[in-house]
Formats: sequence, structure tokens, C-alpha cells
Amino acid sequence: MGAEGGLAARAPIDYLARVEALAPQIAAAADAIEAGRRLPPALLAALIEAGLFRLLLPAPLGGGEVEPALFVEVLEGVARRDASTAWCLGQNAVCAMVAAFLPREAATAIFARDPASILAWGAGPNGTATAAEGGYRVTGSWSFASGGRHARWLGGHCLVHETDGAPRRAADGTPAQRTVIFPADRAVWSDIWTVIGLRGTGSDAYAVTDLFVPAAYTLARDDQSERRYDGPLYAIGTNSMYAAGFAGVALGIARGMLDAFVALARDKTPRGYKNALRDSAVTQSDLAQVEARLRAARFYLLGTVCEIWREVQQSRVMTVAQRVAIRLAATHAIQEAHDVADLAYHAAGASAIFAGNPFERRLRDMHAVAQQIQGRRSHFETVGRFLLGLDADLSFL
Repeated sequence: MGAEGGLAARAPIDYLARVEALAPQIAAAADAIEAGRRLPPALLAALIEAGLFRLLLPAPLGGGEVEPALFVEVLEGVARRDASTAWCLGQNAVCAMVAAFLPREAATAIFARDPASILAWGAGPNGTATAAEGGYRVTGSWSFASGGRHARWLGGHCLVHETDGAPRRAADGTPAQRTVIFPADRAVWSDIWTVIGLRGTGSDAYAVTDLFVPAAYTLARDDQSERRYDGPLYAIGTNSMYAAGFAGVALGIARGMLDAFVALARDKTPRGYKNALRDSAVTQSDLAQVEARLRAARFYLLGTVCEIWREVQQSRVMTVAQRVAIRLAATHAIQEAHDVADLAYHAAGASAIFAGNPFERRLRDMHAVAQQIQGRRSHFETVGRFLLGLDADLSFL
């Protein structure tokens, strides 16, 4: 891939307009997504056609290569209608960033030859990649593979062993890791995703045993020394893109709940009240305050992402301080969105407890988002230690 190949010739795509065009279909599919724990085939095809799985794929491979703030806004817009759909898009879009680190032939085979090609992976490293002639022999199992059930390719984060079985060490002395990529039909799936929220992500587990993976289909994730495409987007680590993107999902869920509450408050007269909920001074004051909190969190996140994007476009390097800034803004956004969603749910009263209303599923989805690694409150401690000049575990930044 060339340094900026194809960018000048492409007409800009209005991805937010595409989200709005798909909004009725996404909303209409929400019950089927929940029940089937998958994205329905018709919706999946529409999302692929709109290019929403390829937002972060390099442009020369047919990707959107969009700026990070637009990525956040797209996920936010989708999550207003269905959080599982947005979560799959976010997970799979970030996975596609590895194309910038692969040899051109491998990246083309995975992403460019089939417009429906999607890459997914689970948490790790939960596998072993043992060096072999021309590649690695891989054994491992991975879970939390959001969107994996509709993926054509899977990744596995592995610890590397030498041919004699000895663990390989990186230059800094830590255990060496590589992400291996292989066709999804080579894995054995386990249905484990019976959960409270984000049910439609199908974040099941998969495993391979003694699978040979050519060296060209492996990479050291986020290792800038292996980057083969110079687009500034790929100087931003996948952890930072996950953080910002999934914060966008949280903001979208909260916005959907708050909009639903406003619609309810206009018409609902609670039992024992003489007037509609909207006429209550408590309702009016509380609504204004949570609206301010949600907007503040959103603009803080987008402002941070935009500021760092401007800097990275110039430097082509992302600093630890920039990673910390995104982690702080993203964690804050998720926590604020979580609180706003809870407040909207409780303000809706008994109307919110019934399945099929705009509140119940969103509440479960929001709590699932907040329980994920991106929503950990312990990130605040990590950032605080960094700001104070103390040793901090930066592995999740």
C-alpha cells in the first residue's frame, strides 16, 4: 500500500447519512437481534453494503479510513437504535486496522477480495503460536469474540514460543506476542453468550488446535515498527480506538433512553398525579441536569479525540499522554452515560419495566457496556497515577 494511495481520488462518503437511512431497519430488527443473539442476515447485508464494517480499513483496500471522531459519531448513531449492532460494528471495524500492519498480499486476501469479509477476535493472549517453517502452529481458545459469528476471518492473540517450545522474549524482556489471522471455518465455536445485555453481539468462544498460520498472516498488534501503511489513523492504537468507539456506543444508548423519556413525559400522567409528567418541576429540573451531563461528556470525548487527531496527523506518532487522555475521556463518557441511563429508567417509573418498551433492553445493554473492560472505574486510578508521576499499569491504554 502506498503512503496515501487513493485518498485524493475518492469522493467523501456521508457515513452519518447512511446511518440515518438505516436507522428504521436497525430499530425494527432490535427484537430479532435480541432473540437470535445475532445480527439478522438482511441487516448484516445492509450494514456491509453501507461500508460500516470498514470505517477504519485503509482506503487502498476499499475502506473508509475515517477520522476517529466520525467513527465515534457513527457508533453513537447506531447505538441509539440498537447497542448490539453498534458494538459489533465497533469491534469489527477496529479489528480491520490490522490491515495497515500486514503485508499487502495478506491484507488484500483478507479484506479486499470479498466486500463482505469481516475480521473478529476475542480477548487474549489466550493461545500459543509455536514457530515453524514459514509461520506458526497455533493452539488456543478465545472468548468475547463480538461479531465473530458473521466474520469470515478470526484473529487469535498468542504468546510466541520457539521451535523447541521455549517462550520467546521481546526486546524489552517481556513475553513476545503475535496476533494470528485465519479463516473462520478453521475454528470450533462454543456457544457461551447467555448474558444480561448486548445479547445480539454473539460474543462466543472459539478454539483452534495445531493450526498452521503463515507468517504473513501474523503481526505484533499496534507495533509501529511493523506498520506498512503510513496513514496517520494507524498511529493510533487499537485500545484507544476501542475506548473512544465503545464510549460512543454508551453515549448512543443514553441518548436513546433520554429521548424515550422525553416522549413518555409529554403524555404520561403517573398514578396519583393530576398533571402529565412533563409538568412536574422535579422532572423539568432533573431532565435539564442529565441533558447537560450527557452533552458535556459527549463534547469532552469528541473534543479530546479531535485534538489528538490533529496532533497525530502532524506527528504520525501517538504519545502515552495522548493515550491517557483518550482513556480518561472515554471512561468518563461511559460512566456518565451509565448514570444518565439509570436516571432516565427510574424517572420513567413502572412503564420502564416492561419488555418491548424503549427502556428495559437499553438499560441491560448499558450495564453490559459498563461491565466491559472499557468501562472499568479502575481506569480513573490508572490515569490519576500517571498524572501524579507514579508508576501505572498502562497495558489497557
